[in-house]
Amino acid sequence: MIIANPIYDVVFKKLMENKKIAKFFISTLLDEEIISLEIKPQEYTYKGELETEEGIKAVTERLRERFSIWVYRLDFVATIKTENGEYKKVLIEIQKAKNPIDLMRFRNYLAEQYKKQDQIGYEKQVLPITTIYILGFKLPEIESPCIKVARNYIDLIHQKTISEKSEFVEKLTHDSFVVQVERITERYQTRLDKLLSLFEQRNFTDDKEITKDYPYSPDIEEVREIMEILHYVGTEPSERKEIEKEQEARRTIDALLENYRKRITEQQKALIEKDKALNEQQKALEDKEKSLDEQQKALADKNKALDEQQKAISEKDRLIEELMRKLKDQE
Repeated sequence: MIIANPIYDVVFKKLMENKKIAKFFISTLLDEEIISLEIKPQEYTYKGELETEEGIKAVTERLRERFSIWVYRLDFVATIKTENGEYKKVLIEIQKAKNPIDLMRFRNYLAEQYKKQDQIGYEKQVLPITTIYILGFKLPEIESPCIKVARNYIDLIHQKTISEKSEFVEKLTHDSFVVQVERITERYQTRLDKLLSLFEQRNFTDDKEITKDYPYSPDIEEVREIMEILHYVGTEPSERKEIEKEQEARRTIDALLENYRKRITEQQKALIEKDKALNEQQKALEDKEKSLDEQQKALADKNKALDEQQKAISEKDRLIEELMRKLKDQE
């Protein structure tokens, strides 16, 4: 079956709008039963992230006009209630390409979420946070397509793991899940395998990598529903057009970032060359000053020698005058 590539924001948003699928997605990754879930996308325009240079701001404005709402980033926040009655906040972030600017965006976004209180019933609470990162690129150090970065409480005095959990610690630290879609293989055994298979970056129907041929016959209801949604998004012309808009916007903004990085690199190189030239000029001035000091010292030494010579001549003249006077007196 032909399905859309869910790594795109617009496609993933279609999935997360379905509460049943969102619950299945998060519960499968966290390996926890979810009783209730509330999720909504957090929209962020590229303008705020690229406002570092007038040229980039101007181009970004033109992009906004051309691509309408598609010049933005989507992050998803889900408030979940687990089987044991615990509430958590789950942050889901998708990053298709590796850009240095996004690392800081992730950190800033995480910091903002740590500062927020969430409405649970009639009161606001500070909830523990779990993060899910879906990456469209490979982490060179890690080969697994899906990892959990978990925390352990360790008693350093007795060197043993503590099984109890502290509300204070839970709200100041968090577990994290990382999915590398480029490393997903044809493994199709567990519930997690079947979910990840939908994100597998293989069997594309064209070089745009917008749609792909999904070869499996799902035996899980939620996976089957995801497949049907992705099939609709991938084959309906108007839906596919939205993916193409996002793809073109991503491509254009990536090019802007690359050009910006090149300009910064060239400016840094020019500054280094300028500093080098200034240092050489400074050294030349110092050498010149040193030469002048040496010349002044040599001149001072010469003047001193002349003074001593003049003094010696004066003393000689005095002695001659005194001798002449004595000779005259003897006559």
